[in-house]
Amino acid sequence: MIIGVPREVKDHESRVGVTPAGVHALVAAGHTVLVEHNAGELSALTDDEYQAAGAEIVGSAHDVWRLAEMVVKVKEPIEPEYRHFREGMVLFTYLHLAPMTELTDALLANKVTGIAYETVRDRAGTLPLLTPMSEVAGRMSVQVGAACLEKERGGRGVLLGGVPGVPPGNVVILGGGVVGSNAARVALGLGARVTLVDVSLNRLRELDDIFGGRLYTLASNSYNIGRAVRDADLVIGAVLIPGASAPKLVTRTMVAKMKKGAVIVDVAIDQGGCIETARPTTHSDPSFVVDGVVHYCVTNMPAAVPNTSTLALTNATFPYLLKLAKLGAKSAIQEDQGIAAGVNTFNGILTCKPVAESQHRDWQPVSELVGHGGEGVS
Repeated sequence: MIIGVPREVKDHESRVGVTPAGVHALVAAGHTVLVEHNAGELSALTDDEYQAAGAEIVGSAHDVWRLAEMVVKVKEPIEPEYRHFREGMVLFTYLHLAPMTELTDALLANKVTGIAYETVRDRAGTLPLLTPMSEVAGRMSVQVGAACLEKERGGRGVLLGGVPGVPPGNVVILGGGVVGSNAARVALGLGARVTLVDVSLNRLRELDDIFGGRLYTLASNSYNIGRAVRDADLVIGAVLIPGASAPKLVTRTMVAKMKKGAVIVDVAIDQGGCIETARPTTHSDPSFVVDGVVHYCVTNMPAAVPNTSTLALTNATFPYLLKLAKLGAKSAIQEDQGIAAGVNTFNGILTCKPVAESQHRDWQPVSELVGHGGEGVS
C-alpha cells in the first residue's frame, strides 16, 4: 500500500502522523511511505531521519494526497484540504465529526473511508487511540489553567498551590475519565484543592481510592455543578461521549455567577465543548473572556508539546495502521471490530451513530456495508 503523511496545516498543529520508526516498520513490511517535506520538523523529526528509515520525501501536500491510497494525519482536515478528497481514499486521523457538518459533507460527497482515532475500540471496549492525547490534554489543562490565572493573562492572580498562610486555589474538574483523572493528578501535585464531578458513583469511589481521599468527589447534577463552579478558580471540562457532541454541563447563567478572573479550560471543545459559553480557539489566539471569566478552548492542546504528543500518539496508532496497510481497509474492517468501530464514513454513507444523532442524519452500520469477517479486536 502507498501511505501518505502530509504536514499538518491546522493552526500551530505541530504533531505528525507517523514517526521514522513507524516508517521503517511499514517499509520493511513492503509498503511505500510518502512524507511531505518537513512534516515532522516541529516534532523534532527531520527529513533525513525519515529518508534513513525508507520514506520518500515529497515536496508538496498535493502530491502526497494525490498518490497515497491511505493518508495518515493527526488532526481533522480543514477546509483547504477538502479538495484533496477522492473516492476510495482511506483517511486515518482524528475526525471529531459531531460538530463538523461541512467536513462530514465533504467526506460523504467524495466517498472517503474516514477512520477516526477517537472511536476505535480495543478488546476492553475502551478508546486506545484517544487515551494518549487525553492524558496529555488532561495534564496540560492544569498547566495552561494555572498560567491563565496569572493577572497579566486576565486571571484572578491566584497561585493554585497557595503558600503558607494563604489557602490554595479551587479546581473543579467535570468528568472522571482519562482527561479528568490526569488533570486531578497534576492539580493535586501542585497543591490545589480539587473537586471532581462525575455521573458514575462507582467511578467516584475508584478515584477516591486512587487518590487516597485527597480528592473531593461530587455526584453530577446541575445543582452540584452550579455550586462547585461558583466557588472555583479553575474549571476543567473533561466530559466525553464517544463520537457525539459533549453535553453542556455548565450553563451561561452558571458562568455569570463565577468569580471574576476565574478560568475555564474546556478540553471537550473538540466535541463541541461542555461549557455553554465555550467556542473553539487556536494556539495563536487561545483565550477569550465572557462575563469576566477567562475561557481557554484550544481544539488541539497537545500540539503545544509535539515531541511528547507525537511519540505518545503513534505508539498507540501504529498497530492499527500496520493492520490497515497489510489487509487493506475493507478486510481490516471485516476482521477487526475495533477498527470497524472507528469507521465514521464509508463509500458515501455515514456509519457512526453518535455523529448521525448529533447532526440529525441517517446512518448505517459499517458491518452491513462490508460484510462480516473474523471476530477479533486489536
